[in-house]
Amino acid sequence: MNTKDFINMDHTYGAHNYHPLPVVISEAKGAKVKDPEGKEYFDFLSAYSAVNQGHRHPKIIKALTDQLNRCTLTSRAFHNDMMGPFLKKLCDFTGFEMALPMNTGAEAVETALKLARRWGAEKKGIKNGKQEIIVAENNFHGRTISIVSFSTDPDARVNYGPYTPGFKIVPYNDAKAIEKAITKNTCAVLLEPIQGEAGVFVPDAGYLKAVSDICKKNNVLFIADEIQTGFCRTGKKFAVDHEGVRPDVMTLGKALGGGVIPVSAVVADKHIMEVFTPGSHGSTFGGYPLAMAVGIASIEVLEEENLADKAQELGEFFRSEVKKIKCDKIVQVRGKGLLNAVVFEKGFEAWEVCVALKEAGLLAKQTHGNIIRFAPPLVITKEELTEGLAIIKSVFEKIK
Repeated sequence: MNTKDFINMDHTYGAHNYHPLPVVISEAKGAKVKDPEGKEYFDFLSAYSAVNQGHRHPKIIKALTDQLNRCTLTSRAFHNDMMGPFLKKLCDFTGFEMALPMNTGAEAVETALKLARRWGAEKKGIKNGKQEIIVAENNFHGRTISIVSFSTDPDARVNYGPYTPGFKIVPYNDAKAIEKAITKNTCAVLLEPIQGEAGVFVPDAGYLKAVSDICKKNNVLFIADEIQTGFCRTGKKFAVDHEGVRPDVMTLGKALGGGVIPVSAVVADKHIMEVFTPGSHGSTFGGYPLAMAVGIASIEVLEEENLADKAQELGEFFRSEVKKIKCDKIVQVRGKGLLNAVVFEKGFEAWEVCVALKEAGLLAKQTHGNIIRFAPPLVITKEELTEGLAIIKSVFEKIK
C-alpha cells in the first residue's frame, strides 16, 4: 500500500474529526520521519510537543521493552514496583510534594479541575456547587465536555451542550481581569503559561507573576497547564520558570510519555493533594507499570542531555534566522525555546504553505488559519535545524 491508499482508508473508515496534512508517516527516528515511499521529512511539530526527546529515543525504547518483559498492567487495586519510583522522580523534577498519575493531558486537566473544586469545598469552605474556576480566552486544555464548556473556539465547542457550569472566562494576558473576576467562590485560576493552540501566544513579562500574586492574596489555587509547554520545551524545565513562578498545581502530559505511550500527571503539595481520598478519583491505567517505566526514562533523557539549555540556545537561533527571511506576509515571529510560531497577516491561509513545506521535506501545521507552529524535537542538532531553516526559507520566499 502507498500513501494514497492509507489516506483513502483513513477517510473511508475513520471519523472526520481531523484535517491532517496529506502525508503518511511509517517510520520515525530522532527529528526525522519517513513515508511509505521512503521520502524523509523533518518533523517540526513533535506531536504537539509529545516528542521532545525525539522519536524512538533508545533509552526510552529500552525502558519500554524491558518493562514489557516484566509486567505491563496491575490496575490501582494493587501496588506495583514502578509507580513509587516514578512519583518520586516526577516530584524531584518538578519540586512538588505529591503527584497523581493519569494517562492523557485531558485527564490531567479534569483531575486538576476536580482537585480545585474539592479543595475549594473542603479547604476554603465554599459551598459545594458554588465553586468557580477562572480561565482565559483562546485557551486549549483538552476535549472533554467540561473542558470544551469553557473553550472560546467555536470548532471545539458548538453543539456540545448542555455545558458544564462553574467557569469564568477572562482575556488572556490581563492580570487585572483575573483580579476583578475573583469572588468568594473562586477556587482556582487555570492558565497556559504560553497559549500553544492559540498560536504560541507568549504573554507579557510579569503576567504570570502577577497572576500568582493575585491568587496568593485571595487564597485561590493557581493551576498552570504545562502539558504542551513543560519538560524543557520552552528552554526551561517548565514555562513558569521563566518568571520564577511556582504555581499551586501543574498539569503535565505529552513529553512525559517520551513519544511512546500516553502518560500524564497532576503535581501539587500535600496540603492540596490530600483532599483526594480512596474512591474519590482514579483510573484503571493511571500509574500502570509500563507507563511509569517510560515516564522515568523520559525525565532522565531530559536531564542527562540537558535539553532545556539546548532548547533555549536553538530556539534563539531559530527565531533570529526566521526573522531574516524576506516575506512581506509575515508580521511576527514569536516563541520561547523550541516552541515557536510564524504569524502571517490576517486573512492569510497558511494551509497551502504547510503543504509546500511538506513537499519540500518539512512537516509543520497551521493554527487559526494564518499561524504556523514550529516545534521540532529538542534532540535536533544545530545542523539539522539549519537544514530545516533552509527549507522554510525556500518556501517562505516564494509566498506572494
